[in-house]
Amino acid sequence: MQTIIQNYLNGAKIGRKQSHRNLAVFPLLSGYATGLDYITLDEALTEELIEVVEVSEEGTVPELKVVNKSPCMVLIMDGEELVGAKQNRIVNTTILIQGKSTTLIPVSCVEQGRWSHVSPRFESKERLMSSQLRAMKAEQVHRSIRRSDGFRADQSAIWNEISSKAARMEADSPTMAMSEIYEKKRAALDGYVRHFRLAEMQAGAVFLINGKVVGLDSFGKPETFAKVFRKLVESYALDAIDWFEEGSTRKTSKSEVTKFLLGASAARVENRSSVGLGTDLRLESNKLTGFALALEEHILHLSVFVRSNGHREETYRSRMQRYSARRRGRRNE
Repeated sequence: MQTIIQNYLNGAKIGRKQSHRNLAVFPLLSGYATGLDYITLDEALTEELIEVVEVSEEGTVPELKVVNKSPCMVLIMDGEELVGAKQNRIVNTTILIQGKSTTLIPVSCVEQGRWSHVSPRFESKERLMSSQLRAMKAEQVHRSIRRSDGFRADQSAIWNEISSKAARMEADSPTMAMSEIYEKKRAALDGYVRHFRLAEMQAGAVFLINGKVVGLDSFGKPETFAKVFRKLVESYALDAIDWFEEGSTRKTSKSEVTKFLLGASAARVENRSSVGLGTDLRLESNKLTGFALALEEHILHLSVFVRSNGHREETYRSRMQRYSARRRGRRNE
């Protein structure tokens, strides 16, 4: 299975850098094409081809039920947010749902303070969990799989990280919802998104914040990447806004991206059956963590993240110190 990932990455070319403030994007250009016919979660929900609901009237936090009423396969992307029902959730891994099927999918809660119905089913607000939280979740899911506990994440850790991020970004809400962070930073996110454009034959991208690679997301065909492009840029931009430091931006080089891709190609790979169709691949090295979904020897989605490092932890501490200072200042006014 490692060969599948190596062949995929070896066939990609690094495009010209695009950047805004402290976020840089290097497109991955590829003629790779799976030939598989599927639609995205947003398309399926908009066209009412699927229903995503609680597993029962009582519900259970770590699972949702997807009823695919159409003959089309549906690709649900890791980190996509589902809004409504008893509480908002995010998807724990990328899943390909078979046509005319009912599937239980693994999810995590991103709205700690609500457990009551606001709607009978879920909808999409076209949001992804931030890249840093997706990286953390990917490691958690990998550990859970190794314990034979399924595709589960550490719910308490996710709540804690969302709470910390909301505090730093002054986006607290009564239900501690991740969505409030996006709403609070909507203008800034739009400012980032306006500076990035799709390139011809672009199937993915490597993202850098403050001059350092943080991760990549790439797909089995450019058409899929184009459909989730804005959501992906926003998810990385949210961390760029969170980690922004005046004067911290430094020049980025193509060689750093090349080194990152070589590291991803060399990472250890473990494979097992996916939640839906295909094979789930888990990547791991001392520096990287990630996953891929493959079907019929083709990559549908590949995500690779740099593990947390001292620079990032230092940035978190700096952000929290400034936030605490602001809070103390307000109390003393």
